[in-house]
Amino acid sequence: MSDTARLDGLISWHSDWAGLRVAVLGLSVTGFSAADTLTELGAEVLVLSEDAAEEYARLVPVIGARLVLGPLDAPPEALRAFEPDVIIASPGFAPSHPVIAWARAADIALWGDVELAWRLRDKVLRPDGTPAEWVLITGTNGKTTTTQITATLLQAGGLRAAPCGNIGVPVLDAIRDPSGFDVLVVELSSHQLWYLGLSAPAGQPVPYAATCLNLADDHLVWHGGAAAYRAAKALVYRHTKVACVYNRDDAATREMVEEADVVEGARAIGFGLGTPGPSDLGTVDGILADRAFHDDRRHSALELTTLEELHAVGLSAPHIVQNILAASALARSLGVEPAAIHDALQRFALDAHRIQIVAEHRGIRWVDDSKATNPHAVASSLRAYPGAVWIVGGDLKGVEIDDLVAHAGSTAGGAIVIGVDREPVLAAFRRHAPHVPVSEVVPGDTGEVMDRVVEIAAGMIDGEGTVLLAPAAASFDQFRSYADRGERFARAVREWIGRGSTDDADGSPDAR
Repeated sequence: MSDTARLDGLISWHSDWAGLRVAVLGLSVTGFSAADTLTELGAEVLVLSEDAAEEYARLVPVIGARLVLGPLDAPPEALRAFEPDVIIASPGFAPSHPVIAWARAADIALWGDVELAWRLRDKVLRPDGTPAEWVLITGTNGKTTTTQITATLLQAGGLRAAPCGNIGVPVLDAIRDPSGFDVLVVELSSHQLWYLGLSAPAGQPVPYAATCLNLADDHLVWHGGAAAYRAAKALVYRHTKVACVYNRDDAATREMVEEADVVEGARAIGFGLGTPGPSDLGTVDGILADRAFHDDRRHSALELTTLEELHAVGLSAPHIVQNILAASALARSLGVEPAAIHDALQRFALDAHRIQIVAEHRGIRWVDDSKATNPHAVASSLRAYPGAVWIVGGDLKGVEIDDLVAHAGSTAGGAIVIGVDREPVLAAFRRHAPHVPVSEVVPGDTGEVMDRVVEIAAGMIDGEGTVLLAPAAASFDQFRSYADRGERFARAVREWIGRGSTDDADGSPDAR
């Protein structure tokens, strides 16, 4: 059982962490950052992981922690004997995991890395002697893009801002950066938010501003259902001080704000592609407009940029425009001027594997949206490229795909189904879009999966068209990651072009 009184008092880098017994579950970038931080503070740290990269395994004893590698399908004896005061769990450990269930039953405090970082946020202070403000960003889709845009806009406004969290840079690394920041823009997954839901008041972030961009079914197996997933996402707004930014076209996000326990005076700020109301950001006659942070917002709006300018820099897809509006709302809440937002957007470039045009050759545009790993993200991509030949499939993670096929997928010019969960996708096309030509690439097909995909896709297009890799599924059934999947797609496209595009391509339905 944890010493609650002691843990409640650990609210600063300068608190007495010495001798605290902490078990860290998982040894990837997040787990190592937690172990490294805690050993620096003088805690006694035991790291447990089923496996680990050689570099991390070598460094754990160097930083002064102890490492136990092996199965975690039950609490290891080393963990029981350690009698931890608190367990820091990497986000991959689901609520149903045997070690997590054991810890909760034993009343051992469970923290995520975000709670630990919040408690330690005063390590490096701003010139006024206060810690950096936090801006929290979550949503089923668009989190990383919005986090990157927000940080870019804040930097353009003269603030020292760092994107961190689920984006790839642990929050613990950001709060320990000796250069310090004015604002941390923290991307949060639903997994990280679930752990924040367990936190004591001392470990609950008080963000300056926060947003849930959208909500659609995802990670349902991890959370145990849609209601639990929604509840985790809603925690992003808890204790927000200034701006709760929500999606006017997604009722769930508005309801989250209405239900949230926020600091008195926090405002609800809407964003959407339509005409903005007096507390919103939106579009009017091709202009992105701010009517939320404007003295005369009931009668006029401030121009941020135009859809024409965004199109010129590859940022005009509707879901990207929504991300830009959300990021702009967050930046405006911190005082960034419209002119700075306009100029920064002219220089911003999307990450690889997010609606990235790989090539345009002989009238065919090849688009890599491998990061679209769930139906909600893919629906946006298909709307951006109507009539595209759609490459879909992988590990569906328990998510139903029928609605996606019935609505967005029914307008595709063709479909190529890949991955372990092919049959549900094929069945959805048979039920809801029988008119769409469908091909299937099964494991064991001759050659690399993406080579075969590209050959079939090229054969499906007569004249000009778009081929869109937007799998609506996780990648680990056939690839190392969504990035690996996208890179293999791009390589296959380049090789197809390099061959002169003369090879026969079999685009017939149900090709094997």
